[in-house]
Amino acid sequence: MVGELRDLGAVRSGSVAAAFSTVPRHLFAPGEPLERAYATMTTLHRKQNGSGAATSVVSASEIQAAMLEQARIEPGMRVLEIGSGGYNAALIAELVGRTGKVVSADIDPEIADRARRYLDAAGYGRVDVVLGDAAYGVPEHAPFDRIIVTAGAWDIPPAWTGQLAEAGRIVVPLRMRGLTRSVAFEREGDRLVSRDYRLCAFVPMQGAGAHSEQVVALDEGRVSLLIDTGQPVDAAGLRKALLGPRTERWGGMEFGDGEPLHGLDLWIATAVDGFGLVKATKEAVDSGLASRSALYGGKAIVAGNSFAYRASARPVNESRTRFEFGAYAHGPEAERLAEEYIDHIRTWDRDHRGGSGARIEVFPAATPDAELPAGRIIDKNHTRIVISWP
Repeated sequence: MVGELRDLGAVRSGSVAAAFSTVPRHLFAPGEPLERAYATMTTLHRKQNGSGAATSVVSASEIQAAMLEQARIEPGMRVLEIGSGGYNAALIAELVGRTGKVVSADIDPEIADRARRYLDAAGYGRVDVVLGDAAYGVPEHAPFDRIIVTAGAWDIPPAWTGQLAEAGRIVVPLRMRGLTRSVAFEREGDRLVSRDYRLCAFVPMQGAGAHSEQVVALDEGRVSLLIDTGQPVDAAGLRKALLGPRTERWGGMEFGDGEPLHGLDLWIATAVDGFGLVKATKEAVDSGLASRSALYGGKAIVAGNSFAYRASARPVNESRTRFEFGAYAHGPEAERLAEEYIDHIRTWDRDHRGGSGARIEVFPAATPDAELPAGRIIDKNHTRIVISWP
């Protein structure tokens, strides 16, 4: 497993490699075949609510390794893990050593109890497992040098920043305009400043940190638009637009198979006022109502009663090794939005592709506009997030 994680680029340091080599993952997945327990991209112990939505999983080792590398944990540190599975806490315990401290908190009594049992069985009784809503942190063990959040967070509660040591680092799967990125932040006074981020997917927070985005049905049961809270939306106009003619534009940029392009999504999400995700069922895609990209959430520009979203890439050479993106648009403003979408792709290709990426800063909610840096401002309940592109 460790060799595969190195090949994937998830494990980059000797300390993280040693932790994965030491902690027996199968002890945290009893009943699972060994090949599944040690598969790098496989989640374990999926727990669902009554509607079938996942409320808890043990993350794949690939994302666990990547987040541990983002955290840069050193011996002797005090680390808070938010969301308990047991295995990740054991890895952290190896990284901090006997002189460090690991606290793992979970809101679900079943999950916390299971983590406690697994940790004890694997010889990690020194890890503290705390039952409670981790949106409030664990003040009795604070401050922490590192905080690792293992559930999707729409916001960053004041307790997390307040319980993080000055210059400490928090790694959190942060939801921004419908996109989730695992962001490594460092504390600078009352703000957090990004040092690194990567693509990820996590089950959402429960308890006080739970949050639902707007879901607008465009074609009942087949096509929907997911849009962030607070963004205005003309639901009736967008439904009418989807059923009308479709405008296409192509030629934004070329790229090779497997090239990392997730920075493009974040760029478009921050470049426009109205942004969302168009999601469609396979039936809707097969019928031609939506592009195949909508199966996974087509990144969309939304303006009143019109919208445009990125089409699935198409090949531009006979060997099918080079591709280009296009845009599909619907509604009275379809022509303008399709052209705008392609322009945004070209701008990212020219100015930001292969660059250092976005700078993400998190400020307290009471911070006035005049004290914020230039960039896209995303207002949350507890924070104001500013995303800029140096």
